[in-house]
Amino acid sequence: MMDITATARSEASGRLDRVIDAAIDGGGIVGTVVLVAEDGELVYARTAGFADREAGIPARLDTIFRLASVTKPMVAAATLALAEAGVLSLNDPVTRFLPDFRPKLADGSEAVITIRNLLTHTSGLIYGYPPEADISEGLDKPGRGMAENLAKIGAHPLAFAPGSAWNYSVSIDVLGGLLEKAAGKSLPEIVADKVTGPLGMADTAFSVADRSRLAKAYADGTPPVVMAPFQVVARDDIAFGFAPDRILDPASFPSGGAGMAGTAGDFLTFLEAIRKGGAPILSDASLALLSSNALGDIDMGRPGVGFTHGWSIVLDPALAETPASVGSWRWGGVYGHDWLVDPARRLTVISFTNTAVEGCIGDYPKAITRAVYG
Repeated sequence: MMDITATARSEASGRLDRVIDAAIDGGGIVGTVVLVAEDGELVYARTAGFADREAGIPARLDTIFRLASVTKPMVAAATLALAEAGVLSLNDPVTRFLPDFRPKLADGSEAVITIRNLLTHTSGLIYGYPPEADISEGLDKPGRGMAENLAKIGAHPLAFAPGSAWNYSVSIDVLGGLLEKAAGKSLPEIVADKVTGPLGMADTAFSVADRSRLAKAYADGTPPVVMAPFQVVARDDIAFGFAPDRILDPASFPSGGAGMAGTAGDFLTFLEAIRKGGAPILSDASLALLSSNALGDIDMGRPGVGFTHGWSIVLDPALAETPASVGSWRWGGVYGHDWLVDPARRLTVISFTNTAVEGCIGDYPKAITRAVYG
């Protein structure tokens, strides 16, 4: 899809069709929506499999998916918009807005966490807290409130001094609670005001208006299995805990890291707005923060990859083992999603599925990328 001739597009479409057919027919993925935009033009749109296998409901372009970490980029954008408006500064300590949030280092000493540390996952917070900590990581514990969860996170020691290392974490959940205090509104209202509303993303929110379009959630298996009320899915020695009905419980805190639901088309609208410069939600200054490595000399443990104020960025394609260009952005969502923006090639790719965790970190998203680039 790098050459926008009809022949090149046809060949890339054929490759994508074969990858999708193999994933659906082989049983690795239950349902999927794949979108590819090139220079602002939608050049590939495919749905396959089932939004609800048991009910025989096919995946459609308007299928609503639980987004998991696809939520994070939108909360990051809302944060940058509030910074532009002077509501907060990225260098503000978290305690400016959450005075009681004071997690300590392992030696008991206090540490200063900034909003920038939260955005870049250099806060010292983690994912994978021990069960006894009783911390919701945004995918589980339906009915858990924001204040209770922040208190539990704050009571657990930091894994490292803020700014000294990178660790993917509940930072964006903490950020969500902070934004509510800074703006005097709920996180759903903030994201609607600053991101989804201006972009017309009518189907993307912290709740589901049309439950008939919400995809059923499946866990990896042969074939994938319908998720239980609480489902653990393990991959690469990491266990993920899901409560798929959390999104339907209004008492659950709005998880800035994992709490939204939406459509692939809505998220394409968001990514394309950022790729084209940020308007109407962000300025060039904010786009620069989303387009450059924010980690300096910090190693995030992924060769050839850095992290911006919202997502990962390719620094060395050879080391990263990706066909994407230097400067490409990528992240995903553990409910089964992957996305990629290659600004140099004016290319945006979205792959949403209802199959965790194969659709996020399995072979399927890697095969989609290879098919796009040929």
